[in-house]
Amino acid sequence: MSAEREPIGVIGVGWVGLVTAACFAEVGHRVIARDILPEKVESLSRGEITIHEPGLGELLKRNAERLTFTTDMSELLEGAKLLFVCVDTPPTRSGDADLSRVRSVVEELPADSDHVLVMKSTVPAGTGNSIRRDRPGLSYVSCPEFLKEGSAVEDFLHPDRVVVGADSGDEESGDAVARLYEPLGGELVRTDVASAEMIKLASNAFLATKISFANEIANVCEKVGADVGEVARGMGLDQRIGPAFLRAGIGYGGSCFPKDVSALKMLAGNSGYHFQLLGAVIEVNELQKRRVVQKLQKYLGSLVGKRVALLGLAFKPHTDDMREASSLVLAARLEGEGAEVVAYDPVAGAVARELFDGVEFRDSAMETLDGVDAAILVTEWPEFAELDWTAAAETMARPLLIDGRNFLDASQLRSAGFEYEGIGRAVADSVPAGTAE
Repeated sequence: MSAEREPIGVIGVGWVGLVTAACFAEVGHRVIARDILPEKVESLSRGEITIHEPGLGELLKRNAERLTFTTDMSELLEGAKLLFVCVDTPPTRSGDADLSRVRSVVEELPADSDHVLVMKSTVPAGTGNSIRRDRPGLSYVSCPEFLKEGSAVEDFLHPDRVVVGADSGDEESGDAVARLYEPLGGELVRTDVASAEMIKLASNAFLATKISFANEIANVCEKVGADVGEVARGMGLDQRIGPAFLRAGIGYGGSCFPKDVSALKMLAGNSGYHFQLLGAVIEVNELQKRRVVQKLQKYLGSLVGKRVALLGLAFKPHTDDMREASSLVLAARLEGEGAEVVAYDPVAGAVARELFDGVEFRDSAMETLDGVDAAILVTEWPEFAELDWTAAAETMARPLLIDGRNFLDASQLRSAGFEYEGIGRAVADSVPAGTAE
């Protein structure tokens, strides 16, 4: 089949599906996107989106004539042969990936379907083989996504690599998918289905491992008086290591890393292999979120009755995604220690209000800092770097800041009157005697 301006079907218009649909429309394809939620389809048909992703709204508006949103599977099947599956695969209680939505899509395909199922959803290695055993003759291609929230449009339109997995007998379908991506550039990796599936899981697991390693190094740096920023910079200049994902902080979160690391660990375990390293990666990440509370206690002693501000709530800047966000753990731990929590996020506030119990929300950073005993920078939103920190210090009951992302200039904060502590950074002065209660 020819993929030149081939109509494209997208199944599931969550974050990945919507970015996929909008970007394929941007390069000239007609796209039919199907979702099972009528309210979502109606909203998108009116040009309204609730996902915060830079550039996505503009893309949808500019390509509205090429985009069709529907709940009707038959409309999708009639209009497109290449069907990109972008449904959720959340973790189950066991940690395995929940493939029920993927299976539902397969079950909706006619028995004599000549469509090509292109799997964008992150699935365990072996899923494609399992589907083809259940549906002999179904054309199946693995094309995992490597999008980063906050830069997904740019990542899609300018990929560093495109992975296309097709097994024997499906080479023509793999060729059709590969041709779709030719205008976008990026190195093409052609492989078998199981390897393509594993590339996605292995990539995210390795990045998560780098983050946890950097955090472990940060914790040692605090013990020996080293600066993790300098250590990471020196390490990253080694081309075998590279600088990316070596930034210490309060742990990773979001929709991909926690889920994919757990899924790979469970996949290995179900296959009879104990993936010890990933167990440590997960443990380090969970403990890292809690270390900030210990830092506060070093200065404040008991947190009972103390008011603590959380600056930023989303798991990373430029998104409103609260999945596995460090702020969720921090707020719960602070409340567990008896503290009162007040919070602000410039984008994720509306989403966060539905997730937190007992947290007071404010509409600006300065309002959030008013009268608090300490603040924790949780998400490195650019506006926090521009904040008048001298004025902030004057409005706080005690100008104490724990920088959970090493985002701010320590000397600037101390000059503004703050007691400042980052992650893996040497503390300039010891905690004054008598400050902890």
